[in-house]
Amino acid sequence: MKTPIYDFVRRYADSGAMRLHMPGHKGAGDIERYDITEINGADSLYEAEGIIAESEKNASEIFDCSTFYSTEGSSHCIRAMLYLAGLRAAEQGKKLKVLALRNAHKTFLSAAALLDFQVCWVYPDESESYLSCSITAEKLGAELDKYGYAVTAVYVTSPDYLGNIADIKAIAEVCRKYGVLLLVDNAHGAYLRFLSPSLHPIDLGADICCDSAHKTLPVLTGGAYLHVADNKLVKYAKNALALFGSTSPSYLILQSLDKANEYLAADYPERLKKLCVEINQLKEDLHKKGYTVVGNELTKVTIAAKTYGYTGIELADILRQKGIECEFADPDYLVLMLTPEISEAIPYIKEVLVNIGKKEPILVSPPSFANAEAVVSVREAMLSPSETVDVGDSIDRILAAATVGCPPAVPIVVSGEKINSRCIECFEYYGIKKCVVMKKSPF
Repeated sequence: MKTPIYDFVRRYADSGAMRLHMPGHKGAGDIERYDITEINGADSLYEAEGIIAESEKNASEIFDCSTFYSTEGSSHCIRAMLYLAGLRAAEQGKKLKVLALRNAHKTFLSAAALLDFQVCWVYPDESESYLSCSITAEKLGAELDKYGYAVTAVYVTSPDYLGNIADIKAIAEVCRKYGVLLLVDNAHGAYLRFLSPSLHPIDLGADICCDSAHKTLPVLTGGAYLHVADNKLVKYAKNALALFGSTSPSYLILQSLDKANEYLAADYPERLKKLCVEINQLKEDLHKKGYTVVGNELTKVTIAAKTYGYTGIELADILRQKGIECEFADPDYLVLMLTPEISEAIPYIKEVLVNIGKKEPILVSPPSFANAEAVVSVREAMLSPSETVDVGDSIDRILAAATVGCPPAVPIVVSGEKINSRCIECFEYYGIKKCVVMKKSPF
């Protein structure tokens, strides 16, 4: 497979041309010499007709759908796919209303503020973390029955941060039955396309989805894909991305996405298959040791830490002392993300974990999910004057900005909701000390 972006930049870097164009470093440096702008022959990301168009065509062949690049991560693509859903709503003569699982990334909220659409939330079960929100086809059908014709799209995050993969095929069948679009935040699941059989959302019936290529594939941070299966919306995809994207996309990231096509079209599926076997064995070994491993994602190891006598944060600290940096840890969970590029480290990871002594289980449970009352729209809350207050002083205030860091970037309370005592319990449990609330009116 050809790598037109990568090859063009290499030729230019070696040409010795005087760079009287951006960027300001003028190619001085090891990496900088490969960092360019839209010079003659370099094409343009949102008006692609040359090497970028050729590279995106290669990616489209690999994913078997219309695939478009982003150098600004899945956050960029999430806004674009919700804009596309808004176009579908407009074609139907209605305003966009999205049925969304509550464990949506906070970028979903920024999209709601920018596009001013209504959200109908599906909440997690009482036994679930706020990072997860399981849904069956039956439950989805019941939720859609509540809203009837008003809903344009269903929005699902799968895999979620804890490594749970939804039954996208069954969900897609329900969406088709009700005539609504299925949008999937597949940021953590770009690799799913290369399993046999594929578990990628597009292959299972999703209409639009995003992948953070950099999360699980050998791509620089910021590299992402927008995949569009709905033929009527494909022609709007570039405009959707241009609406929210920088006019100065990174050519370093574009080269990385381009070079990944060559890698993915070669022996990556075989390497991924081998990795999945090794991770499955690691999970079995950890289970025998007494660990509770949760989630059904093949390349993510998620440990429910408290049953082993530790918090996730404590386990992360122990691993860090042994030279292992985890993806995420909170009071309840430890998350490790593996790829074929680090498969040789699995024996060491196992050695470190099995040599941690098991202790008495920690019986303190997280507070139940705070179902707060929505008082104003997400848009009004996020675009209104705000102030930062101590969590303890936030009772009955309206949340303005999503109060959660990245990772995991999943809001505990949504912008526009009134903070209650259960919300404060959740904030305090997860170590959130400040929150941004709407300013009280002076009148």
